[in-house]
Amino acid sequence: MSRKFSIAIFAITAAFFAVFFLFPIWKTVQEAFRGADGGFTLAYVGEVFKNPIYLEGLINSLKMGVFSTLGCIIIALPLALMANTYRFPGKDVLNSMLLIPMILPPFVGALGIKQFLGQAGVLNAFLVKIGIMDPGAPIDWLGDGALFGVVVMNALHLYPIAYLNISAALANLDPAMEEAAENLGCTGFQRLRKITLPLIMPGMFAGATIIFIWAFTELGVPLVFDFGRVTSVQIFDGIKDLSGNPFPYALVVVMLVSTLILYLIGKIFFGRDNFSSSGRASTGRHLKTPNPWMAALCTGSFVFVTGVAILPHIGVVLLSVSSDWYQTILPEGFTAQHYEDALGHPLTVNSIANSLKYASLATVFDIVLGIGIAYVVVRTRLPGRQLLDAMAMLPLAVPGLVLAFGFLAMTREGQPFHGLMLGENPLIILVIAYAVRRLPYVVRSAAAGFQQTSVSLEEAAQNLGCPPLRAMRKITIPLIAANLIAGGLLAFSFAMLEVSDSLILAQQQQHFPITKAIYALISSLGNGHHLASALGVWAMVFLGVTIIGAGIILGKKMGALFRV
Repeated sequence: MSRKFSIAIFAITAAFFAVFFLFPIWKTVQEAFRGADGGFTLAYVGEVFKNPIYLEGLINSLKMGVFSTLGCIIIALPLALMANTYRFPGKDVLNSMLLIPMILPPFVGALGIKQFLGQAGVLNAFLVKIGIMDPGAPIDWLGDGALFGVVVMNALHLYPIAYLNISAALANLDPAMEEAAENLGCTGFQRLRKITLPLIMPGMFAGATIIFIWAFTELGVPLVFDFGRVTSVQIFDGIKDLSGNPFPYALVVVMLVSTLILYLIGKIFFGRDNFSSSGRASTGRHLKTPNPWMAALCTGSFVFVTGVAILPHIGVVLLSVSSDWYQTILPEGFTAQHYEDALGHPLTVNSIANSLKYASLATVFDIVLGIGIAYVVVRTRLPGRQLLDAMAMLPLAVPGLVLAFGFLAMTREGQPFHGLMLGENPLIILVIAYAVRRLPYVVRSAAAGFQQTSVSLEEAAQNLGCPPLRAMRKITIPLIAANLIAGGLLAFSFAMLEVSDSLILAQQQQHFPITKAIYALISSLGNGHHLASALGVWAMVFLGVTIIGAGIILGKKMGALFRV
């Protein structure tokens, strides 16, 4: 393909990210440091660290990010090591089932966790039934402020990202290095600590980065748990009055800088390219056949982790079909009425249509731009193409909450993006926000397809007189169609269930996407929890089919979609 075309793709991508990624962030940073007289000031950012409420929120957010990340690694690392070492019964099925926790938006799953661990929940009802607990003094398992519950929900939802990245790192680890260590007497846990873990650290860091950013800026779960003492919720509450209120901007800047500093520290110490990431293994790895006890341990570990991880899903499903479930182990009655009410509710019908519209347009845009970016990165030697790849991956490294806030601030009256609101309709700005956030999935999927497809096929077509663009359309695109479908499905499904952008940018009920509708139902009285759960089950089925399909197509390469 011509150099001019590659340069055009570079220029278009750079312009898109400059306008809709860097500019909103920059304007947010400006407002955080703009004083009442229009001059530069550090007072607002300084107040974040002086004000005990803001400081507590930041500390709790850090705890949320750190403990969620540690929880994910503690869950994922042993499972990945088992899967990479042994051949045990049900391995293939159990391996694919580990993706199940990702098929439910975490703030919807929080409804299920509350049903199990709340003061009137299943666990307390069980303890009362067997005589261990006084019914008049139930234990608050979620703890004061529910930080524990938020961390548990995040860990159960996000550990598949750590598992995918650690598994990919182990698959690329040369077994000869471990065998050499074993021949020198370094065996068992010592070999794991001194050889294996350092070698897979870049892969582990890649997953941990995404998990930390996701958990540190999580908005939906703290809202459902009524946990307001975190920075994300404080920002969400602050958007109700942006005019003349600089503190939401200051909170966003502190959150952004905290994320970037922690990311860079980890990148310096754990993310460097060295011998630990030196390509594929030179020899194939031979999986061991374990003894019956070890085989049972491996199978049991996968079953146990998956079983615990799907508890929120079970809770949501039961809530969606229960007529009464209070202080009992199981619902006292079952009904399908909630599904009928949910599908007939004007809020939910409009929200499903809105989400389909927003996500479809964003996905089409991502596929077109993603193909161009991936082609330039993989197929050309254009100077700066690695910068283009890094640019496309940046949305994974920047909190979605920060971008959503930046878009909201820029669409207010008198701001540069105000015209994109089409009055009160957030169609254009939501499509752009979804497209920016999910572009990395399409780029990585398309890049994997180009890498797997020999360039000689395109060259042969061009030698026979087929123009470059036509050769790409007729030859290459059909060959990488499966990768494009996988990336497009992931981009579409995650856009359908996007939380931060949806909660912040959609202000009018008639324009709510499905996640904003679910949140509105959770916050409503009466049977709102049941209707929200019914919608959550629909979302679960939709995203489950998508992720499983993408996993089948991409296999172990799926971990690369969640890596910066």
